[in-house]
Amino acid sequence: MKLTIEKNFTTINQSIEKIINITYEKEQDSLLEFIIERIIVNKKTADPLDGFIYQKLLKTDQQKIKKKLIQNFPSGIVTTLKSYSDINYEPLQKLLINENFREADKLTNEHLCELVKIKTTIEKKWLYFTDIQFLPTEDLFTLDFLWKIYSRGKFGFSVQKQIWIKSNKNWDTLWEKISWTSNGSMKRYPQEFQWTTKAPEGHLPLFNQLRGTQTLSYLFKNITWE
Repeated sequence: MKLTIEKNFTTINQSIEKIINITYEKEQDSLLEFIIERIIVNKKTADPLDGFIYQKLLKTDQQKIKKKLIQNFPSGIVTTLKSYSDINYEPLQKLLINENFREADKLTNEHLCELVKIKTTIEKKWLYFTDIQFLPTEDLFTLDFLWKIYSRGKFGFSVQKQIWIKSNKNWDTLWEKISWTSNGSMKRYPQEFQWTTKAPEGHLPLFNQLRGTQTLSYLFKNITWE
């Protein structure tokens, strides 16, 4: 059976997830051929559906399927990780593939600070709003893209931006919707945050809201893609 899906997916809802899970149980080869045809043959840009299928197939106990998967996608479903600053984002991709979101969150912050250091030579542990200007759009896009691809479209800076816009740019509403606060109080890191795809949309990656909203506001302004 050949799996045929025409549209690109920005998020994976429960009905699509159910279809993929059923297909996985019976037709893993169809799922594999689907992503090979899309990404390798037709050179389509990966979307969260491709990422979800890749993550499912990586857990297969069918060695023939796994071997072919790794041959075609040795580092992940995102085959080109663009970086203006020549940063290697493959370790981040690996963490996200394995849904090790807590470590991926740490590494994302390290990469952001590294990008600023490249331009300013100043060591950073977190960003201020004045640092956002030093983040290359290409790298910011790659970081955001990886988070979306391996979270079924739930996580990423651009996802947070869309929720913020839908919240009439009200920060308190955003914090509540993405579950960074509870009853008006900021949650404690790391134990009160959720490190799985069961978390609310936009929950990850984290950003230090203790330093106010300016930094995130400037970051959102730098996100010009949908």
